[in-house]
Amino acid sequence: MDETGRTDVPLIVDLDGTLTKSDTMHEALLLLISKHPAKLPQIAAWLLSGKAKFKDRLASEVLIDAASVPIRDNVLALISAAKAEKRKVLLVSASNQRQVKQIAAQLGLFDEAVGSDDTRNLSGKEKARWLVERFGEKGFDYIGDSNADLDVWPAARQAITAGSNRTMRKRVDEICGNALHLADDDSSDTFGRSRHYIKAMRPHQWLKNLLIFVPALAAHDPAALLPSFLAFCAFCLAASSIYLINDMLDLHVDRQHPRKRNRPFAAGTIPVAHGTVHSGVLLCSALAIAGFLPPLFATVLLGYVGLTFAYSLVLKRKLMIDIWTLGALYTIRIVAGGAAGGIPLSEWLLAFSMFLFLSLAAVKRISELTDLKARKLTSTDGRGYRVADLPVVLGAMLASGYCSVVILALYVSNANVASLYSEPRLLWLACMMLLYWINRVAIISYRGEMHDDPIVFALRDRISLLVFLCCGTVFVVSAQL
Repeated sequence: MDETGRTDVPLIVDLDGTLTKSDTMHEALLLLISKHPAKLPQIAAWLLSGKAKFKDRLASEVLIDAASVPIRDNVLALISAAKAEKRKVLLVSASNQRQVKQIAAQLGLFDEAVGSDDTRNLSGKEKARWLVERFGEKGFDYIGDSNADLDVWPAARQAITAGSNRTMRKRVDEICGNALHLADDDSSDTFGRSRHYIKAMRPHQWLKNLLIFVPALAAHDPAALLPSFLAFCAFCLAASSIYLINDMLDLHVDRQHPRKRNRPFAAGTIPVAHGTVHSGVLLCSALAIAGFLPPLFATVLLGYVGLTFAYSLVLKRKLMIDIWTLGALYTIRIVAGGAAGGIPLSEWLLAFSMFLFLSLAAVKRISELTDLKARKLTSTDGRGYRVADLPVVLGAMLASGYCSVVILALYVSNANVASLYSEPRLLWLACMMLLYWINRVAIISYRGEMHDDPIVFALRDRISLLVFLCCGTVFVVSAQL
C-alpha cells in the first residue's frame, strides 16, 4: 500500500468552521449574552485573563449542543470513509476541552477529543506542536479551514480544507502542494457569500422605513421629500445593523423555527464573527448620512438604535412590553421623517400611528403564537408568551386597531381639517376601509396565514395594496376638490 493509502495514519478534524459551519465559542458567547445580558461587565473582565482562561470561564457557563449547530456534510462523509478504513479519527480544536468533548460525545464519530484548557490555547503553532509530538512529522492528515490552521497543514501528511474561501485554498496549495479541498456550497465564493450578507441585512424589511415619508405627504410638502429620502436611507442601514445583532443573539431560537433556521447566521452561511464588524460598518454609514440632516434627526436615529438594541437584549422577553416597544419603533420612523423634513407633527398623527402600530405589533405575536399552536408547542423560547395567551393578544390587537380608526374619525370631524382638505367628508371612506383591513388582518393572522412581519405582508398582499391605494386616492381627491 502506498504512503497516501496507509490506514495507520489518523485523521485530525478541526471543530469550528471545519466540522461545523459556525464557531462554538462565538455562539456560546452570544448565547450567554442573550440569556444573561447583565453579565456583560463580567464577560469583559474575563477577556483580560487571556484566551485560554476566557474560553474556560465561558465553557463553565454555557456549552453549545451539537444538535443546534450546522454540520458540514462533506466533512462527515470524509470521517465516515476514514472510519470504514479502520483509521483513528480525532477531534482537535482550540475550543475549550469541555465543549469539544460534548460535541464529540453527541456525534459519536471520534476516537478521541482534545481541546484547550485553562492554561493552553490549542490553536495555530501550539496545535501543530501537540500533533507532531503525538503523531510525528507527516504522521497525520488534517482538516482545517482558517488562518490558524496555516501552521498545522505543513506538518500534516495530507492537508485538507473545508469551508475555506478561494484565497485560503490558494495559500494552502502554495504551502503544501498536495492539498485536498472539499467541495462546498457557494458560501465559500465571493459572489455567494455577498448574497448571504445581503440576505442577512433583510432588505425586504426596508419597506417599513417608507413610513418616514408620511409627515411630508401628510403636510403636502414636496420640499421635504429629499431630506425624507436621505432619512430613509439612514434608517435602512441602521435597521439592517440591528437586524444582524438581533439574528446573532437569536441563533438558538431561530434554529428551532421552520423558516428562521434558514437565516444566514442560523444556517452557518455567514460566520457570526463577521456579524459584529458588518453591523458596525452599517451603523457608521447611517450616522454619516444623518450628518447631512438636522441634528434632531440624528438624535431620533440614535434613540431608535438604542431602543432596538434594548429590545434585542431585554425587552423582547417582557410580556406585552415587547409589543409596546415594536409599536414605538414603527412610530419613531414617522417622528424621524418629521425631524428630517423640519415638519411639526400633529397630535392626531402621533396618536393614530401609536394605536395602529401597536395593533400591528400584536399581529406579529399572534402569528408566532399561531405557528407554535400548529406545531403543538405550548410556549415560546425567548419570549414571555404562552399559546394560551393567544385570545388576549388578539383582543389587544383589535382594540388598538379600533382605537386608531376612532382617532381617524375624530380627525375627520375636526374643524381644522378643512385647511388641508376641501372635502373632508370623503375621508370617512378611509375610516371604513381601514376598519375592514384591520379585521381582515386579524383573521388572517389568527388562521396562521400571516407573514412574520405585518408591514411586509401588507406591502405584498394584493388586497392590502388595493386598500392603501383607495385610501390614498380618497385623501388626494379630498384635497383637490
